[in-house]
Amino acid sequence: MQTPSPSARPHVVIIGCGFGGLEAARKLQRADVDVTVIDKTNHHLFQPLLYQVATAGLAAPSIAAPVRALFRKQANVTTLLAEVTGIDPAARTVQLADGSQVAYDHLIVAAGATHSYFGHDEWAPAAPGLKTLADAFEIRRRVLMSFETAETTADPERRRALLTFVVIGAGPTGVEMAGTLAEIAKHTLAGEFRRIDPGSAQVLLVEGGPRVLQAMPESLSQKALEQLERLGVEVRLNARVTAIDNAGLEVQTGGGPDGAPLQSYRIPSSCVVWAAGVAASPLGRLLGNATGVECDRAGRIKVEPDLSLAGHPEISVVGDLAAAMSHAPGKPPKPVPGVSPGAKQAGRAAAANILRRLAGQPTVPFRYADYGNLATIGRNSAVVDLGTPFGPLRFSGRPAWLFWLFAHAYFLIGFRNRVVVMWDWASAYWSFQRNARVVADVQGRSES
Repeated sequence: MQTPSPSARPHVVIIGCGFGGLEAARKLQRADVDVTVIDKTNHHLFQPLLYQVATAGLAAPSIAAPVRALFRKQANVTTLLAEVTGIDPAARTVQLADGSQVAYDHLIVAAGATHSYFGHDEWAPAAPGLKTLADAFEIRRRVLMSFETAETTADPERRRALLTFVVIGAGPTGVEMAGTLAEIAKHTLAGEFRRIDPGSAQVLLVEGGPRVLQAMPESLSQKALEQLERLGVEVRLNARVTAIDNAGLEVQTGGGPDGAPLQSYRIPSSCVVWAAGVAASPLGRLLGNATGVECDRAGRIKVEPDLSLAGHPEISVVGDLAAAMSHAPGKPPKPVPGVSPGAKQAGRAAAANILRRLAGQPTVPFRYADYGNLATIGRNSAVVDLGTPFGPLRFSGRPAWLFWLFAHAYFLIGFRNRVVVMWDWASAYWSFQRNARVVADVQGRSES
């Protein structure tokens, strides 16, 4: 069964309603085209704050918005809740899991990314990653239930493992998660248990590289490390994970350029969070096989300067799924980082190039504007690296934390979400409480 285009106008299909897909659809708001947005969830998710749902700081509706509500007033958009299982470039159709097809004249693929366990997918059940609301609910359940189970456990070794929290990977998500877990243990849960001291919990941040936040300048990386340690997080650098199971993980150190001997040790832990690897959605390789276009090692499909596919100008790929380069005039091409500003800019650029094609005009290469990087570590702790016309602006501590707060609130979808999030943050700041601590099912997934 083939779903027809709503009219005889050019039909643009957008796969995914993350940052890239949302911005592409918005860019086409006043265009004389019909747009169909296909997503396997019914909501747009503000992923930079997903860790706050996982750590009970925010409820899910504060960082998510229904896709249909976002396009209620955009009459040229049709939204479909469906999973894409295939793309036929020759027939210009998208296949859905229910067996139906959607025809397109132009296609924008913005399916995003998933977890990468570097060939060890068997680690996933013991160390969930953080990409979806379901992931956040599961991590929140594991964190809170670790404290609850420790309260009823008499065996000191078992209790120690329950109160050992390990975050693997010291990128922005890992740093933010580790810092928040330390705050929960030392402040949020203080005085709520009778048999255990939550403040005695150990939070470990395990990183295979030589420093945290490796995408940032070394000076800010050092500042972040110092702030993490002040919060009580134990950071273990140059530590490579070699095995993970439900009882803990194996870590190996040494063997680097300094010739240090290899050493392995085990960390008993009942709550491990994976923040170390990202891979493109499987749709990238599927599309690469269908079009003959090469994918890189992470599964991202290589795109032309205008974000289209070689030999298929009607197909554009944006966001985490694209191995895209920024083409600034007079400068060599530079890889576009897998961050939300890059996805947003690429979504708008891909949509703008579709409009140029429809008008018979040549497309233009994508140019990424790098506004910098931010990462929060905990209460009054953050690092900021901004690009300005006068050179980089770098700062840390409380000013960086305040900048991070207002920047993330500003980019949230919807006025209500901004108000709710700012209120929750203000309440948490003065009371140290985290109000989204409800676990609906202690054995399975919690939802709120």
